[in-house]
Amino acid sequence: MKMKKFINSPENLTRELLEGFACAHRDLVTLKPGNMVVNNHLEKANRVAIVTQGGSGHEPALSGFVGEGMVDVSVVGDIFSAPGARTCVDAIQLADRGKGVLFVVLNHAGDMLVGDLAIKQAAKRGLRVVKVVTREDISNAPRENRDNRRGLVGCVPTLKIAAAAAAEGRSLEEVAAIAQRFADNMATLGVAVRGATHPQTGIMLADLGDGEMEVGMGQHGEGGGGLQPLKSADETAEIVLNALLADLSVREGEKAMLILNGTGATTLMELFLIYRRCVQLLEAKNIAIAANYVGELLTVQEQAGFQMFLARVDDETLRYWNAPCNTPYLKKI
Repeated sequence: MKMKKFINSPENLTRELLEGFACAHRDLVTLKPGNMVVNNHLEKANRVAIVTQGGSGHEPALSGFVGEGMVDVSVVGDIFSAPGARTCVDAIQLADRGKGVLFVVLNHAGDMLVGDLAIKQAAKRGLRVVKVVTREDISNAPRENRDNRRGLVGCVPTLKIAAAAAAEGRSLEEVAAIAQRFADNMATLGVAVRGATHPQTGIMLADLGDGEMEVGMGQHGEGGGGLQPLKSADETAEIVLNALLADLSVREGEKAMLILNGTGATTLMELFLIYRRCVQLLEAKNIAIAANYVGELLTVQEQAGFQMFLARVDDETLRYWNAPCNTPYLKKI
């Protein structure tokens, strides 16, 4: 099927979408050279700063979470591509308010290469920076080998919790430890029923049959080895949630954060049906949903499907999740 999108020149796509995004949210963010989206209140900050990076094409992530109480600088690469390491170092230097910088990176090959180079170059400039990597996709590696797991929607709550700890006045080392502890207790599994197309090339990222679904679909159309006949909402919810519970070894009486992230072309109707069944299953297991989100946080263009995220939480984590923030796509009062 031919791609149908409202775009101009493909080579200008990333810059133009960022210009439009900055115009739409100029009360919260400013677009700086190098495709850096910057928190308007950064200059007044007296705390650890939060920087992240990644390719465009996943809107609202990651720039949609720049603002007070979350990300200070998002460095944006081309569609599905990491930005340059030098720009990331410039962003770290720009963000640093004298308290150090937490640099959050999703575990994908290009992002990790850029992240590692940026950390080395930042050290040469004398900058204090600690990197935290989100790697929670359970489909492509077991928990004991989680260094090979892909980063999915778990980056968003990790950024929120880290930023709230920073706003509380925690040191760089404390903020990094809090973010890492949360990241170590989260898991995500993606499901797709239709792939997306690359908006610059028109190439389809995944080709699924009419009666098929892929359990374990990655952020860029990567398969997870879970191709199977399409199931109902309740059946799909059970398959995915049970896999997450097993991976995390969540026990009766524990508290959890549950996020259903639509990946671009899944209706809220479908997400609410799946969420309904998750609530029923967790209540039956005496596992409390202490925090939640249903909607789109990290998309894959028009991919039809969702990512289910589950994390073990405690009172400190919940306090940070519920702390105030004001960003284009997540606000808490």
